[in-house]
Amino acid sequence: MTWLSEADHAALREAKKTLRNAVRTRRTARSPEDTAAFDHARFERIAGFLGDLPADSVVACYVSIAPEPGTLELISWLHARQVTVLLPMLGKRADGTPRREPDWAPYAGPDSLRIGLWGIPEPAGESLGAEALEQAGVVICSGLAGTADGKRLGMGGGWFDRALEHASPDAVLVMLLNDNELMPDLPTEPWDRRVDVIITPSQSLNTTGDR
Repeated sequence: MTWLSEADHAALREAKKTLRNAVRTRRTARSPEDTAAFDHARFERIAGFLGDLPADSVVACYVSIAPEPGTLELISWLHARQVTVLLPMLGKRADGTPRREPDWAPYAGPDSLRIGLWGIPEPAGESLGAEALEQAGVVICSGLAGTADGKRLGMGGGWFDRALEHASPDAVLVMLLNDNELMPDLPTEPWDRRVDVIITPSQSLNTTGDR
């Protein structure tokens, strides 16, 4: 592992922050019509990618809020196929204490969701803990940019980096992006985990062959 000084880490954090702001600005500026069209094109691609999953499969997925690449259609589609869909739990626990670690709960339909931290919908049912992610054969991660060899620029809070520590080593990590969020390279740190597949409106990219 490459040793990095504190100054190196600070420079990487600043580079990531600048890039995150640029991507978020582009996403926010996109028209509602383009956003809807891109979401549907991505859904068709990932539905094709996941189409052979048996009904007893487990998929973990983030719940999108604007202007993120949408996942609500995908979550409903998987649920209708009797696939167990694990969604992040971000709000406080039932006893009012904050969650210190990533947590998951199964999706049970749109009426089972409540508004959690940062306005993100989450399941209202009982949580399963961070270890529940070990069950998932596919994990759909949020992200802001990626590269052909699987580097991922996350949202900035480190939630998925911590969550993926509990993922099965055999799990397929998927990231949904827009076409202009595929980069030739990205600033990364030693703990950043790469994804296996990137899906945009125009392509499904297997990143493992480029490593």
